[in-house]
Amino acid sequence: MSASRPVVGLVCDHRMVGRHPFHMVGEKYITALRDGADALPLLIPALEPPLSVADLLATVDGLLFTGSPSNVSPRHYGGPTPRDGQLQDERRDEIALPLLRAAVDAGKPVICICRGCQELNVAFGGTLHQKVHEVQGRLDHREKDVASLDEQYAPVHPVSVMEGGLLSRLTTARRFDVNSLHGQGVDKLAPSLFADAVAPDGQIEAVSMPGAKGFVLGLQWHPEWRWSENEVSRAIFAAYGVALRK
Repeated sequence: MSASRPVVGLVCDHRMVGRHPFHMVGEKYITALRDGADALPLLIPALEPPLSVADLLATVDGLLFTGSPSNVSPRHYGGPTPRDGQLQDERRDEIALPLLRAAVDAGKPVICICRGCQELNVAFGGTLHQKVHEVQGRLDHREKDVASLDEQYAPVHPVSVMEGGLLSRLTTARRFDVNSLHGQGVDKLAPSLFADAVAPDGQIEAVSMPGAKGFVLGLQWHPEWRWSENEVSRAIFAAYGVALRK
């Protein structure tokens, strides 16, 4: 579609800063797209009512669904009411979930990170653990708020890559360490998704969609963080760039 760099849309968070509403995307996702996939990032605001999905798909070559401090509202997967004032972002839900389904149906390359991976699972019929650390046998996958960014994004546990998924075709590594900054995670996997990687406690850490027309990859960790310093992250963004150009 684009004459030079492919255009990739990133759905924004809707956040209040003081008294004013803002539409936000973390810079690390934007720069990883620009430099790792050689793509042109385009921010998609989470307006009310949402922008037209058809108009957005006619504008972008692919989509990246980012991580966020907010969680997918449990009303979208039949989960219980959140406890402890967990941050929700219904504006983002209202555009992200239908846009994800339409993009996959159209064969647009899609990469989903952290909250985005959870959105992918929910959009296609899966459910979430709202507090992974309260599930018997599971690790605490949350970062420590008081730690520095280097400590928060440091690799803390390995993942094992399953044969047959997209991730197994992007890297020869079958076990590597990842960062972990999430409280929620996949519970019931959506029927059309494949568990590409799992943590030692059995928590699903990566998913793909074998029957999809195009590139579909969800990652629970953050490959965008200092992506150029990590062999697997470089492979992921390079492959995404190739898929965009197809």
